[in-house]
Amino acid sequence: MAIEQTLSIIKPDAVSKGVIGQIIDRFESKGLRIAAMKKSQLSREDAGEFYGIHRERPFFNDLVDFMVSGPVVIMVLEGENAVVENRVIMGATNPKDAAKGTIRHDFADSIDANAVHGSDSIENADIEIKFFFSKREIH
Repeated sequence: MAIEQTLSIIKPDAVSKGVIGQIIDRFESKGLRIAAMKKSQLSREDAGEFYGIHRERPFFNDLVDFMVSGPVVIMVLEGENAVVENRVIMGATNPKDAAKGTIRHDFADSIDANAVHGSDSIENADIEIKFFFSKREIH
């Protein structure tokens, strides 16, 4: 199995609930290592650029508004098949469909306020990691 890196964001709803540590524990207890981490307040410009792939979708402005509504915790997770493992740990995008014991099942309120973001492919993980972190910040 290949060691990969993936991007994870603990979104404003989960940060405001004070569950950062519980979410990080989910990743670490499943074998993902934190290679980089920072807490940040996204600007509207950064959130718009990061989620630019959704620019033409009807939910885009609401997504940007949500992502700038409070601080986020941005991490590079590393481990065997990190992209897929992270997505399993997060659970389905809609918390109503998320399996019991996943982050979204346990901490998300809605499909919009769904606690975490995770890269959906190795290629996107590389792009997303470079958006937030320089090489010297990843250990």
